[in-house]
Amino acid sequence: MSTELRSQCTLSVPGNHELSPAEIFRQMADWCQNHQIKHDIYGQGDDLQQFETKVADLLGYEAGLFVISGTMTQPTALQLACMARKNPVVAMHPSSHIYLHEAQGYLLQHRFTVLPVGNPHQTWSLTDLQAWPDDIAAVLYELPMREIGGQLPEWEDLNAIKAHCREQGIHLHMDGARLWEAKAWYGREYSEIADGFDSAYVSLYKGIGGLGGSMLLGDQAFIEKARLWMQRQGGNVYHRTPYAVSAAMQFDQRLALMPALFERTQQLYRILQDYPLLTPNPAAPQANMLHLYLPVSAEKAMAIRDRLATEQKIWLGNPQQAALPEQSLLEWYVGDNLLHLSDEKLREIFDWLSGELVS
Repeated sequence: MSTELRSQCTLSVPGNHELSPAEIFRQMADWCQNHQIKHDIYGQGDDLQQFETKVADLLGYEAGLFVISGTMTQPTALQLACMARKNPVVAMHPSSHIYLHEAQGYLLQHRFTVLPVGNPHQTWSLTDLQAWPDDIAAVLYELPMREIGGQLPEWEDLNAIKAHCREQGIHLHMDGARLWEAKAWYGREYSEIADGFDSAYVSLYKGIGGLGGSMLLGDQAFIEKARLWMQRQGGNVYHRTPYAVSAAMQFDQRLALMPALFERTQQLYRILQDYPLLTPNPAAPQANMLHLYLPVSAEKAMAIRDRLATEQKIWLGNPQQAALPEQSLLEWYVGDNLLHLSDEKLREIFDWLSGELVS
């Protein structure tokens, strides 16, 4: 029902404008012709390797590896770190994707065990990590943290964790699914943010707009081990070309847009000050995403969303139930949809929404 209703809307508030298959395939074909792109064969090919090297250089790593899925990428990176240390213990925040959204694959496949670190609703610090007395093989830190509205740790806190892991011989891995969105708040280059992480994963579709896929970054020896393990898991698809091209053809433009998206997020927060029924988390923007809390249950929020979609062809997103019975939240990624939406139209939507919340 919601998928069909969303497809009928002419305006989606969160996210980026999605091209139809015909539109994106046409753009990919033109880009391939203009750049004389050739297929890779099982991951081997000059064009793919150049893209892997480009992303690795941007983040300051020796090598990069295109992987068809982030769900394949991250557990493999952590498993390799554990194997190297003959220790199965991995520490991560309880809101981590591996912990919440991968059907407990790490556990059922006997890859490693997880120690949850810190308060589920806040970023975590070195003190939180040191609260566990166990010997830890690897630590995962997500930048920014999606499940808590895109929060980021303070730069000093992040550096303290990097220093501790380096001193203790702990493999520090970055879940950078939305790393591209972290640079604007930190005001630092991607390589500086990644410095101190032994490995990193970045998405090629979330902020970049590709068809799918991810990149694993690390030193050459680590990447070569990961390449073999991706093959063992069935990740060695014949052609990566469609996924890599769909990301590579717009990679530079998407990254160049990130400062404007963060600025638009700051403008959105200023507008929200006039709407007390709509509460953003975090309280101040740290990335171009947020959770927008509504004082109604998810069931009622869905009914309100569907009414707006039906009557005005405007899509608000997918409400989730919050901790309180009469509270729900919308996860909003501030993409080019909101970037190009006028303040006047946005206020019209907020006026309508606020009226529905009290009716």
